[in-house]
Amino acid sequence: MKDLSKKKNEMLKLIEQLVNIDSGSYFKEGIDKVGNILKEKYEENGFIVEIVEQEEHGNHLIIKHKEALDPKILIVAHMDTVFPKGTVDKRPFSIEGNVAFGPGVIDMKASQVTALYALKALVECQDEAIKNVEIILNSDEEIGSPTSRALIEQKTKGKKYALIMEPARKDGSLVTERRGGGLYTINVKGIATHSGIEPEKGRSAIEELAYKIVKLHQLNDHENGVSVNVGLIEGGDSVNTVSPNAVGHIDVRISRPEQAEIIHEKIKEICAVSDVSGTTIELIGCIDRPPMVKNEQTVQLLNVIKEVGKEIGLVVIDTKTGGGSDASFTSAKGIATIDGLGPVGGNPHSDKEYLEIPTLTERALLLMKTIQKLS
Repeated sequence: MKDLSKKKNEMLKLIEQLVNIDSGSYFKEGIDKVGNILKEKYEENGFIVEIVEQEEHGNHLIIKHKEALDPKILIVAHMDTVFPKGTVDKRPFSIEGNVAFGPGVIDMKASQVTALYALKALVECQDEAIKNVEIILNSDEEIGSPTSRALIEQKTKGKKYALIMEPARKDGSLVTERRGGGLYTINVKGIATHSGIEPEKGRSAIEELAYKIVKLHQLNDHENGVSVNVGLIEGGDSVNTVSPNAVGHIDVRISRPEQAEIIHEKIKEICAVSDVSGTTIELIGCIDRPPMVKNEQTVQLLNVIKEVGKEIGLVVIDTKTGGGSDASFTSAKGIATIDGLGPVGGNPHSDKEYLEIPTLTERALLLMKTIQKLS
């Protein structure tokens, strides 16, 4: 175990086991099956696992070594995927050369195994650093962490560092900056009437929504990292009926914390008044994920990881991304946070999702030695 490079096949075997379990965010049974396997693996290595029961979503796990003393490092990794039940039957885990495929293989079942083996290595070395780590395995990150956000934020208390196990980018980069954001829904009610017989008596919900879409898209400010996208619309009953209903779904992304309230208020303002008289508008939603900002403490933590990389012959680079993760919650709580500490891969959330197998042991070693250095 002291030589992680010899553990590749063992790690792959466990990844195969986890990948071949459907564990989409809404499939509690599958997520809990993944959780039970990981619980058993951690307990075998002297860890205490607390189960945080959930009614609808999968259970969350809180893990500490039995000798842990006021840990200062928080590790976060999610067990859910975006894939529906039945996906594994269609395309189970497979390997072609140095690349592995399968639903959730890089996002983030390989990361689960990477974290486990980094910590197992510390246990076998009898390294005191194992006492300085607390781990959260959550079940709902892919849908915005609705039940685990509060748990993650609670566990930041007393912590100095957060290491988030999302996969490294395709080029191996760690993630030091993420955009925040949220989802909104506009429900528009109009008045239905026959479009040929008495169209003047109708009030088109689709027309009203169209006005709103134009105004909402005018909020885009890509130069300052703000994007507002009405990405999905639906409405109407038939082609010859003035539409009595229409719905628009809005994705909002921000780059700085102070942008959240400004954009929220502007969206509310746009939806407060009808452009088509006689229509009514209901706005639901909020910006619920803060941005992960690359601040001074993040840079300091990155520099530590770069030092570790140099020691093991790995060049560590970083990047920013528009996607969200649980790193936003730890960062917003003032904890030095680095994301993307899992192995290298790409094409997540697709049928071409892949893991670069040689990076498994490399990234486990990087995580292990980072924990040692921070302890």
